[in-house]
Amino acid sequence: MPPKKRSSGTPQKKELKGNMKSGSPDSSDNTVLLTPERHKDKESAFVCLSEELQVTNATCDHAWRIWEKEIRPMDKANMPYSYRQLWGACLFVAGIEGDSTSLTFTEFQKVVGLSVKQFSSLVRKMDVNVDTISPKVDIAVTRLEKKYDVTMALYQRFVKTCEKIFAEPDKAKRKELLESSWTMFLLAKGTFLQMEDDLVIAFQLLLCVLEFFTKRCMPSELQSPYKSAVSASTLSPPTRTSRRNPGKAKPRPPVMDMQLLETLCKEGDCNVDEVRNVYQSTFCAFLDSVGFSGLQELPPMETISKQYEELYHKNRDFDARLFLVDDETLSPNKTEVTKVEMTPRKNQYEEDVIFPVPQTPIRAAMNSIHQLRVDLNSTSDQPSSNLQVYFKNCTVDPSEDITKRVEELSQVFSQRFAQAAGQRCEGLGGKRFSLGVQLYNKVMESMLKSEEKRLSVQNFSKLLNNAVFHTSLLACALEVVLATYVGNSLKNGGFGRGCGASDSTETDLCFPWILDVFKLHAFDFYKVIESFIKAEPTLKHDIMKHLEHCEHVIMESLAWRADSPLFDHLRQSREEGPGEQAEPPATLNQPLHHNHTAADLYLSPVRPSRQPPATEVEPPAPGGRPPRSNSLSLFYKKLYRMAYLRLKMLFSHLLTSHPELEPVIWTLLQHTLQNEYELMRDRHLDQLIMSAMYAICKVKNVDLHFKTIVTAYKKLPNTNQETFKHVLIRDGQYDSIIVFYNLVFMQRLKTNILQYSSPRPPPLSPIPHIPCSPYKNSPLRVPGSNNVYVSPLKSRMSPVVMTPRSRILVSIGESFGSADKFQKINQMVSSTDRSLKRSLEGGSTPKPLKRLRFDMDGQDEADGSKTSGESTLIQKLAEMSSTRTRMQEQKLKEESVKEHPET
Repeated sequence: MPPKKRSSGTPQKKELKGNMKSGSPDSSDNTVLLTPERHKDKESAFVCLSEELQVTNATCDHAWRIWEKEIRPMDKANMPYSYRQLWGACLFVAGIEGDSTSLTFTEFQKVVGLSVKQFSSLVRKMDVNVDTISPKVDIAVTRLEKKYDVTMALYQRFVKTCEKIFAEPDKAKRKELLESSWTMFLLAKGTFLQMEDDLVIAFQLLLCVLEFFTKRCMPSELQSPYKSAVSASTLSPPTRTSRRNPGKAKPRPPVMDMQLLETLCKEGDCNVDEVRNVYQSTFCAFLDSVGFSGLQELPPMETISKQYEELYHKNRDFDARLFLVDDETLSPNKTEVTKVEMTPRKNQYEEDVIFPVPQTPIRAAMNSIHQLRVDLNSTSDQPSSNLQVYFKNCTVDPSEDITKRVEELSQVFSQRFAQAAGQRCEGLGGKRFSLGVQLYNKVMESMLKSEEKRLSVQNFSKLLNNAVFHTSLLACALEVVLATYVGNSLKNGGFGRGCGASDSTETDLCFPWILDVFKLHAFDFYKVIESFIKAEPTLKHDIMKHLEHCEHVIMESLAWRADSPLFDHLRQSREEGPGEQAEPPATLNQPLHHNHTAADLYLSPVRPSRQPPATEVEPPAPGGRPPRSNSLSLFYKKLYRMAYLRLKMLFSHLLTSHPELEPVIWTLLQHTLQNEYELMRDRHLDQLIMSAMYAICKVKNVDLHFKTIVTAYKKLPNTNQETFKHVLIRDGQYDSIIVFYNLVFMQRLKTNILQYSSPRPPPLSPIPHIPCSPYKNSPLRVPGSNNVYVSPLKSRMSPVVMTPRSRILVSIGESFGSADKFQKINQMVSSTDRSLKRSLEGGSTPKPLKRLRFDMDGQDEADGSKTSGESTLIQKLAEMSSTRTRMQEQKLKEESVKEHPET
């Protein structure tokens, strides 16, 4: 079914604007519209499509190269799209890379015939060769997906709210109200809000728009309680001024109908004070800008639509008005259609049982904000009497410094918030900062009470006069507030171009935004996270997970920025001798037990370590040693455990048939983190993990290519393609992870790597003890039973090669049946082995240095060597096949005799 036609969706030929950057070798033609005669070497249908999409000659050439080298050879079974759609995606990618797009995204969709979701899915599938899609295109598509998801959630809630406000009698009038109010909201949002993914502020602005329209309706056009909520003054029929000459009406400043606004906020679970702030600071300014401030009637639809049309073409965006007509270009996936606003329902048989229903993003955000406000209801943004007592008990009273610091940071926060969200949102930034200060005071008091109980002292002068501690604690409290409002999705973890992402427009409040605002080092912020969680028991599970995620991002990249104090700690630790390593290898297999608090970490190494004796590698040297850095020791304990878990996850997707390699790879990685930590400067932990895995496989003659490693890495959670496409080489120069391996990693560690091929390799490092995360769900006891527990469902997705034990999934109480089942199992094993062989032997065309180069025809992309014949890995699999079958049969016979599971 072809997409519906609209005037705004019909592309018109026009001259391209200047200021276009070169994105392809044919930069001289990057501003010249397509000349069909120049492209006779291409398929005519492709050239015609290029002409329809008004691309330049350079874009057409670049798109054709993508098609010929990357997309045409792909397996079309995994690409259920027409040639026209595939060509369109190639032209879009080339246009983004060359900054030469002319049409709006909706116009592009109309020509090619793709919805937003279909398009984003297609672009992701195009990246099968890993380096087809550049980071620039990836950012553009991610931005598009975010904006679409937020706008769709807002539209669904808009429709639901309007169904409760406007009466049904006059359907034409109701349709006009919906079109006008939704278009005005889109215009206001696009004009005054910079953050396209801030769901909360956008929803609050939507309520302001609905208030504006509702109070201008006749009583017969409204339903209860909105009919009674509108005040007597606004219920009287509005004066209809002439639309031909609206300037004659004397403009009056817009006045909020508080009763109506409170009704809307109650329906939307929204805080009235915050919506009123948005109304006064943002919505009133918008009304002034479009000349509607003194308007006493419904605004003319033509004016609103024309202004939005200009904004939409300026941004070259998707036309969000098409949600009103259920246009195919904005159709969601089938699974998302069910995300309509719903409330829990009672079971028709058991009145006391309530079944939870998945919440929409808006409902979930409003519930989280409400819960945060309830938790802080009894807390002030001024220090409590208990805190003041602690301050007075200090040798040096910190009260004045604390007050001054909070005031200064308040100004900085509000200004930067306005820069990110929009200049009219500074007041909202102040409101969120106030909530953060409340949480800051609450957690600080809880921490001091715990310290007093633990140490039996009341003088915390050193801690309370530590500026970094206070800034970190306040930053953590604000991160909780921001995550509650904005959502807990992270940015690039601060690991983008230059490891600072300073070249991107600041329109994202997600972590690590707060660190940049407060000019706070990630390593200092990390010290407060665990103590913060322990001191605030009311934190929701998703917020605790968010803080844990922040901790992981710090350990994997942020703490390793070039200016991080972590390097000073490591250098001092190295100077103190081998006995003062950041984390002795001999302690890795011991549980992560520690009683360090924020006070220990921020004052470290002033105090002697309180580590259990078992963590010391050797007895103290004669004459004693300087106090050991608790903050550094604990950081490395957590770093090693996280690094091992990351390695193990990637290993399970690639090398399960070589379990003997896991401890060897881990030993190389652990050695690198401990002794060659400079390799982490402005880099990412995962870059070292992938490099260590490749190095050991190479020296052990296991056939594993970088392309295979990177392809598996892309499938892991919380990964970013810039991690392997944009790696620091030297002096601000970046390239792929393969270039990093060749020029940096291998050169630095060559001697150590080669030791693993000798008959006497270095001793293996112990495997870190992996404790149960306090953030994970524990098994729950089934009510009414004594010893029956239910654990969270584990994924049954298997890696490419499964271990002999995990190949067979048996239900308790079932028999294995006849020998036919063993034959099927063997067939499965052989099929899996063949699929592994195909995945490891596949290759792609070599790329220039600026692209991510992978192997081809046995050519190893990292060192230029050739592989001989069948890979070592495949040979090993063949040798193990019959042995594995015999082991399985023997084990199954033994278990069938021994096991008698209880019911």
